[in-house]
Amino acid sequence: MFERVVKRRTEEALADTPVVLIVGPRRAGKTTLVREMGDANRTYITLDDQTALEAAQSDPVGFIRGLDQAIIDEVQRAPDLLLAIKRSVDEDYRPGRFLLTGSANVLTLPRVADSLAGRVETIQMLPLARAEILGRKPEFLDRLFAGRSQRPSDTVVGEDLVQIVLLGGFPEVISRASERRRQDWLRSYLTSILTRDLRDIANVGKMTELPRFVRLLAEHSGQLVNYSQLGGCINVSHKTGQRYVGLLEQVFLVAMLQPWYTNALKRIVKTPKVHFLDSGLLASTRGLTFDRVRADRTLFGALLETFVFSEILKLMTSSDLRLAPYHFRDREGREVDIVLEKDDGMIVGIEVKASATVKPGDFGGLRALANACGDRFAVGALLYDGTDVISFGEKLIATPLSSLWD
Repeated sequence: MFERVVKRRTEEALADTPVVLIVGPRRAGKTTLVREMGDANRTYITLDDQTALEAAQSDPVGFIRGLDQAIIDEVQRAPDLLLAIKRSVDEDYRPGRFLLTGSANVLTLPRVADSLAGRVETIQMLPLARAEILGRKPEFLDRLFAGRSQRPSDTVVGEDLVQIVLLGGFPEVISRASERRRQDWLRSYLTSILTRDLRDIANVGKMTELPRFVRLLAEHSGQLVNYSQLGGCINVSHKTGQRYVGLLEQVFLVAMLQPWYTNALKRIVKTPKVHFLDSGLLASTRGLTFDRVRADRTLFGALLETFVFSEILKLMTSSDLRLAPYHFRDREGREVDIVLEKDDGMIVGIEVKASATVKPGDFGGLRALANACGDRFAVGALLYDGTDVISFGEKLIATPLSSLWD
């Protein structure tokens, strides 16, 4: 059993908020967490049960009536329940009444989001972070914003790092002993999401094209998104391509990373990037095995960037810092993979390099970001496949990738 970093936040939210909704990919561990947090006084209902689902869909108000201190799993399967919960909460505003989970972000539906405003706290739960797997409490983000750096207590490099990135974070993948069995599970998982979960939230035309579209997105993970190009590859319009990406984002297969920019700089690219949310799933979708990546190290860069992006999102859920993630790219092609902006305006830049060698020229994007931020720039960190923390000038460091879970 893994100790999940969102557990503390969930307990805090239940103490003062009527409805707490944990959202994230299917099979990320949400059900395990809420059942562990349940007790004899909290009723557990899963809408994966067909009888419960039909009851919830046919009479949502009657389904909720009389429920109190309840856990409702996979609530996205009957989104009208949220409107019934709103009515119940308005009559009885005690904290902790409903603990919900969802494998699709139902709060992106306008009428649901509007109805629950001020009544629900949403907590995102992604697959396991490396720190959770190792049973550690990571301090990477806090150290960066405090301007501190330290060598990790143990470092993972080379082929061992490749293995970790290919593994990803789904608990059932981690429990499987062989690469073939892990990839079998990931392929089955992707098929289930595309043929079942998407149907819960949208009427998707050309469903047969979606697996091809996902494979296409996998080839572009970590790149600037071009909806016209993506849609054109499966003979759909720019708008349909954009809608497909939005749906895949809603079921937590991918995430959009918006650009960071300032009005002081005119020559900044304002196009978002698309990222897969699990590096193991990305590798499986692209057909990348350990032997393939070991034979062609150029394949590792995109996987590693996705892994770091996902790890940063997971660390954000465990940190008390209020952060927003972005990427940075200017018209000269200087870029920073991840930009974190704190609620007080301070900025940290994170660049990812799949190499054991770091040169001053690798900091071009971080220097451009530092110049754009001025006094708001806290530090620029280049994560690399090495073991030492190395200074490359004021507020610029190279630090091992293992720092993410130290």
